[in-house]
Amino acid sequence: MNDRTTFDRATRILAGDDGTNYDPVAIFLHWTTAALVLFQFVTSFIWDWFPRETRETLQDLHTSVGVVLTVVIVARVVWRLMPGHQLSSLALGWVRIASKIAHYLLSLMLAGQAGLGLVIGWAAGHPIHFFGLPIPGPIGPLDRPLRHELREIHQWLGYTIVIIAFGHALAALYHHYALRDRVLGRMFPPARRSETA
Repeated sequence: MNDRTTFDRATRILAGDDGTNYDPVAIFLHWTTAALVLFQFVTSFIWDWFPRETRETLQDLHTSVGVVLTVVIVARVVWRLMPGHQLSSLALGWVRIASKIAHYLLSLMLAGQAGLGLVIGWAAGHPIHFFGLPIPGPIGPLDRPLRHELREIHQWLGYTIVIIAFGHALAALYHHYALRDRVLGRMFPPARRSETA
């Protein structure tokens, strides 16, 4: 047994990974990402319903949670790239290809959305705030028309992410209820009880 194999096995054991399901860390990061994306979408959708003070509070919260989401996305990528944390797809043929495309697309879009959110925050020429703590930006102020365009892209990218994520969830439910396979249970332990081997 070489050092790499020992390291791979040790990280899988520490993560509680049995090699057939996603480990608890991957599951936690997956569902945390889903919850944060949903929170971000809902807050951005409803803040215009409220008076200015509440709207600004929601926008500040949106920015702070966006920073948390950025950290979670980076952690997911790092964890996934570590040896021993990749599982092969249970699907075959075009379903496997579609699944990979959806996962990579979602990951790229989430990373892009997080980065774009930070740029928009700094584009006004002042630090963004993480629960009150100022984070100075690496860029200077941008012109108002460009900031408006970036916000539009950010908004439409958000809608696209939610639509693809909704399709991803529907596909998992289809696997669970129609195909009766283990796709959902690998990432959602309560579903494992009703899945066939």
